[in-house]
Formats: sequence, structure tokens, C-alpha cells
Amino acid sequence: MQEIYRGIWVVSHREWLRFLKQRSRVLGSLAFPLMLLVIFGVGLGRTIGEMSPGVDYLKFVYPGLITMSVLESSMSTGLSVLWDKEFGFLREILVTPLNRSGVILGKAVGGGMVALAQALLLLLLAPVLGISLSPVVIVKVIPLLVLVSLSISALGILVATWMRSSQGFQMVDQLIIFPLMFLSGIFFPVNNVPVWLQVIAKVNPVSYGVDAVRQVILDGSSAAGSSLGAEQSLGINVLGHTMTVLEDAIVLVLLSLLLMTAAVWSFNRQE
Repeated sequence: MQEIYRGIWVVSHREWLRFLKQRSRVLGSLAFPLMLLVIFGVGLGRTIGEMSPGVDYLKFVYPGLITMSVLESSMSTGLSVLWDKEFGFLREILVTPLNRSGVILGKAVGGGMVALAQALLLLLLAPVLGISLSPVVIVKVIPLLVLVSLSISALGILVATWMRSSQGFQMVDQLIIFPLMFLSGIFFPVNNVPVWLQVIAKVNPVSYGVDAVRQVILDGSSAAGSSLGAEQSLGINVLGHTMTVLEDAIVLVLLSLLLMTAAVWSFNRQE
């Protein structure tokens, strides 16, 4: 067990140092969600109006875009695995005493740390957008973002274990990211669409991450905190039951464990 923890620490620490040295990566990770926030939140906000009493479109889409930034960054962990494989680093680290499972778990943890750091930068921009977030709300959101980042990092690694090149991964990455992103309730309430689209959205595990983050932020926002109906009308409804933050978190925990196990198994099998 000690070898696993050591592998997690060494590899995750390397991923974090790599992130800190790549300032362009930080700026790039913020540019896309901010662009969407301006286009959808500000541009369409006046046209669409309020999604629910006390919740305008900007406040509705903001939590989803934070989760989206975690989704995109975490998925790129698989690309990091392939780069290390192509440049020989992965082979070198596998001949060390570090545990193989610890190495791949360290990749997932490191990718999750990077994704969380990027999401925190977006959270700090909330006052600029006119969204009031208390320190308590941020503390509540962080564990949810950690669960999303770990599960998607594991998914990225799982996909990477079956790919031969980084170019091939990037193509598959887009095929996975866009359905997960656009069918997770980031841009529209999943309860207000045709039934067949609701089914797809509710099967999408990212929907529960978006829903949990949105409930926490809207409940803690001064504009929406006084409206219990806002949380009820915008939350995911499964079989007549509106999912709570705790229930969403349980789904994310189960998903993380499943994908982590699958990623470790696949990596040990392929390598």
C-alpha cells in the first residue's frame, strides 16, 4: 500500500509542476469557458430572461461552465499519458520501484488537481460577473468538483490505454467531450426538453456534477437563495424525484470508483 501512495504522490506532483510551468495552458483553459459565458450568459441572457424566479440565464449557465472547465481539463489527462508513452517517460517510470497502480492513480489525481485549480480561477471571477459567492459556498463546491475531476480523469486515462497515438486520442476526445458537455444541462434545464433527450441527459453522469454544483451555487447566491422553487424546478428529476446535492454526490462517488478501477485494470493489462 505504501508503494501505491508513493506512486500517487510522485506522479501527481509531477503533473502539478508541469501545469505551473505552462502558463499558456492556464490562459487557454480559461479562454473557452469565458467566451461561452459571454456569448451565452451575457449575449443570450437578455433574450432568454429568467430561467426560474430569481435566476437569470447568466446565473444558470455559470455553474455549468465551471463544471465544463473541469470536464475538459480532466479529460486531457489521457493525452498526458500518451505523451509520456510516446516520449519514453512512462517506460522509464515503470521500471522504478513505484507501483504501477499508484502511477496511474497519480495521473488521475494530478489531472484532477490541475482541473480543480482552473475551476477555482473561474470561481474567483464570480464578483466580476455580478454573482455573489460566499466562502462557504466555495468550500461546498470544491468536493463536488474534485469528484467530477477524478471521474473524468479516470475516463481519459481509460480511453488513452486503448489508443496508439495522441492524434487519435484528440479525435476521440472531442467525440466524447461534446456529447457529455451539451447533454449535461449546462445550457438548458434537462427537465424542459423532449422525453428522449431527457433520458440521454439523465444517463449522462456529468449531468449530476452540473446539477450538484448548480444547486449549491444558486442556493448560496443572494439572488436565488430566497427562492426554494428555483432549486426544485432546475434540479434533475429522476422518476418523479428531484435529486439532492447529496444524491448527486453519491452518483459521482460511484462513478469515480468504477472508472478508477477500470482505468487501473486497463492500464495494467495493456502495458
